[in-house]
Amino acid sequence: MSRTRPLVVRAGAALLVVLALSGCTTGAGPAPAPSSAAPEPGAEPTLTDASTGAEALAYFDVVVRRHLDGGGASDGRSMVDALVAAGFDKSAMQVTSDATSIGRAADSVQFSVLRGTDCLVGQVGGVGFSSQLAPALDGGSCLVGTTRAIDW
Repeated sequence: MSRTRPLVVRAGAALLVVLALSGCTTGAGPAPAPSSAAPEPGAEPTLTDASTGAEALAYFDVVVRRHLDGGGASDGRSMVDALVAAGFDKSAMQVTSDATSIGRAADSVQFSVLRGTDCLVGQVGGVGFSSQLAPALDGGSCLVGTTRAIDW
């Protein structure tokens, strides 16, 4: 048995080398041309009526991260207010409740902005901030379930 063990170890090591080197190959095709719509490296994302969904999401992310990193609150109203101040349409937004049905603080708050057929969806909670670009749901909403009125 001691004679087969070194052979197994060598075979395993060889397999690891092959797997590691297989990730070092380059594709045969040319690199894709940069998009003319892509912002310059280091350029601040902006929001215009002509912004693509990806561009709007980049701006959405900058606004939310700047708000949170600056010590802003992560409740629904604060998130909506920060997005409105940055130029997003309040009437196109949805936000979930800050509290559970039994009155405890929600683990996370979701908020969204509908832009045409795209939804910018953000979530903030104990594990931080995350976002995504998603298609609008049937009926033109972004969030599933009960949302709270944005009446301020």
